[in-house]
Amino acid sequence: MSEPTGPSIDRDEVARFDRLAATWWDEAGPMRVLHRFNPVRLTYIRDTACRHFGRDPLAPTPLAGLTLVDVGCGGGVLSEPLARLGAEVTGLDPAVTNVKVAQAHADAAGVPVRYRAETIEAVVAAGERFDVVCAMEVVEHVTDMPAFVRTACQAVKPGGLLFAATINRTMRSFALAIVGAEYVLGWLPKGTHDWEKFVTPDELRDAVEGGGLSVTDTTGVVFNPLTTRWSVARDTAVNYMIAAERPRG
Repeated sequence: MSEPTGPSIDRDEVARFDRLAATWWDEAGPMRVLHRFNPVRLTYIRDTACRHFGRDPLAPTPLAGLTLVDVGCGGGVLSEPLARLGAEVTGLDPAVTNVKVAQAHADAAGVPVRYRAETIEAVVAAGERFDVVCAMEVVEHVTDMPAFVRTACQAVKPGGLLFAATINRTMRSFALAIVGAEYVLGWLPKGTHDWEKFVTPDELRDAVEGGGLSVTDTTGVVFNPLTTRWSVARDTAVNYMIAAERPRG
């Protein structure tokens, strides 16, 4: 399996995550912060999609019948629970080792996820479209954020949704997401993030609208050090998520 190429791929970023591939499912390892963050983003995607598509979020498989692509899926930490909610999930990642780890874990757990070492550019060029496109914690790792987002938007079917989660470019995010998380607390491997590649909500909105979608929601996500839990909030100064939709007609 050869590594895919594409205009948005940062080879150094791919190589770094490739080296971390074996740690994706270690909840006490380098990805532990992501595991703690996972329930918040999963609930956000489920509830927003259910409102949009007229589903019951408390149903056993509320996303049944919906096609979903998880762009930059890593080891499948988000892809698997989305598949458990009933979605027909395709996970994309340019790091070949990530895809192998993700597929092996899904197969062992009996979760029907299809992982592919492909880029969203290649998928869009092949004409594939999805009800839901997720680009969570990925836009800050690509070489050309606006172009990447516009391509992700192209993968959304008419009437479909795009979800993205990223980190705002503020002094607070530099202090907390880089200095604090990487160097002081050691929550993330050093070098995980580049502050200059962080994306403001306005920049992300402009990119999404450039892709023909409308942003319908922007929600902040904050970490409580006392409970060690993440929760949604109005505060978007550090972490935030967006939902956007393509017109049906």
